Amino acid sequence: EEIVSYESPRPTSGIHRLVFVLFRQPGRQSIHAPGWRQNFITRDFAEYYNLGSPVAAVYFNCQRQAGSGGRRLIL
Repeated sequence: EEIVSYESPRPTSGIHRLVFVLFRQPGRQSIHAPGWRQNFITRDFAEYYNLGSPVAAVYFNCQRQAGSGGRRLIL
């Protein structure tokens, strides 16, 4: 279940590093969205909610290609 809606990276250009980490919850519990995203510490988040070690993770880089999407000027 998603607890934080997607937020596009800033700045919109350049290389962006994305990490998705999956935890197995020990039981049914409420988990609240973090109040910040800058310098988020996954280990502290997992410790706070007693989540233990991650069961899966994926890391990748992405970069928008020049000229794809965004505003276009038509004359």
